[in-house]
Amino acid sequence: MELPWYSIVVPLFVFIFFLHNCLFTTSNNNKKLPSSPTKLPIIGNLHQLGSLPHRSLHQLSKKYGPVMLLHFGNKPVIVASSVDAARDIMKTHDLVCSNRPKSSIAERLFYGSKDVAFSPYGEYWRQIKSVTVLHLLSNKRVQSYRDIREEETSNMIVKIRQECDSNSSSSVIDLRDCLCSLTNNIVSRVALGRKYNEEGQGGMNAKVTLDEFGELLGTFSIGDYIPWLEWINKINGLDNKVEKVAKELDTFLESVIEEHISRKNKGEYSTGEAKDFVDVLLEIQNGKETGFLLQRDSLKAIILDIFAAGTDTTYTALEWIMTELLRHPRAMEKLQNEVRGLFQGKAEVTEDDLGNMQYLKAVIKETFRLHPPDPLLVPRESTEDIKLLGYHIPAKTQVIIDAWTIGRDPLSWENPEDYLPERFLDSNIDLKGLNFELIPFGAGRRGCPGIAFAIVVIELALARLVHKFNFSLPEELDMSEASGVTIRRKSPLLAVATPCSTYY
Repeated sequence: MELPWYSIVVPLFVFIFFLHNCLFTTSNNNKKLPSSPTKLPIIGNLHQLGSLPHRSLHQLSKKYGPVMLLHFGNKPVIVASSVDAARDIMKTHDLVCSNRPKSSIAERLFYGSKDVAFSPYGEYWRQIKSVTVLHLLSNKRVQSYRDIREEETSNMIVKIRQECDSNSSSSVIDLRDCLCSLTNNIVSRVALGRKYNEEGQGGMNAKVTLDEFGELLGTFSIGDYIPWLEWINKINGLDNKVEKVAKELDTFLESVIEEHISRKNKGEYSTGEAKDFVDVLLEIQNGKETGFLLQRDSLKAIILDIFAAGTDTTYTALEWIMTELLRHPRAMEKLQNEVRGLFQGKAEVTEDDLGNMQYLKAVIKETFRLHPPDPLLVPRESTEDIKLLGYHIPAKTQVIIDAWTIGRDPLSWENPEDYLPERFLDSNIDLKGLNFELIPFGAGRRGCPGIAFAIVVIELALARLVHKFNFSLPEELDMSEASGVTIRRKSPLLAVATPCSTYY
């Protein structure tokens, strides 16, 4: 009797499937893999990420340990959530773990990932990182923009004071709006040469578009992990949203570049005038200074990196700092006493004064410990097999460093859930990536090059706010978080501001 075709094909398929699994399992018998939660067919552990992945991974790490293996689709992902694991990745295995996994959204927004943050590790990345560090974010260059920082911070203080004057000496202030405008104005002037904070100035509403940009970078694209489901991004509107934001940003960046080229051709620069980032990039574009030709798309990607990241992370950090100070009046009072005590009778705090403010620096560090703006540092990817705390990590594994959980590790921090700036007063731990207990800016080759710029903006803004005003809460504080590449407060921070008359 002739057998139906499927009576042969189906058993053969099942045999091949189990043979593959046996061979695969055998190949890893002697290789110790990290603990892993049970995964589902096709999607792996994606269902366990939730709307706030840093919180979901924090809970999973409590059960599965500081080196945890997940699968996003069929791609292996390691989550490192301890100081030792972070040190191994960003120091011991820094070179091997310096690549970036491909992100379709970053590819579209950053001109094929030609920026510093998302570019794959290699010669191109080394060249643009060098350009950024040496020519845009060196200490000398950062100091050259001091006048802009101090002027814009003064403008913010004046704006808050005017709102208070119009409301009988105190007023409910939207601190997010104030801090966002401050950082946007500073970064716009430093990076682009002038302010771009209103619709019509360059063809887009900078604040709205940058918010959408940050939200997209923090959006999960299923096609990156399950390629045959990429069509879902067309159905749910993600592709269209990415295309819209990319087009708006490109139009804006083109107008900025053309404006600079036109200004240069007309000879409108004054002698001794501080050059903004676009000026510097245009000067080195032909490669005469660096030996590296900077293509137009690369130039735009680098500008976008600095403009977007510099604005978003800085004002988010400032908003969390003010949030924690309002939640902890004792810490607020101690900070005000330090700042006001150092400058009795002085009209204005300047950047020269910041080095004397030890409690202010402790407040900033403690807030970064609890609220790193990027709680899951931009993922890395291993290019070779490595050993991580005794576990075998194969090449091409995505690596996530959980800075949020590391900042709450009871092995590193006493009373980790408490807000205690005092813990940093007699501590050598800093924010520069040398101490892996506190890594809001990352570390190693892929550490954020803009740390010096961000910190001086944060320190100056915070010092002047607590120097000039007393703050209180108008209502119960909602601590809910919003999702995105940067984790900010879900609702804007509102506070009652009352001018301290001694300093006016």
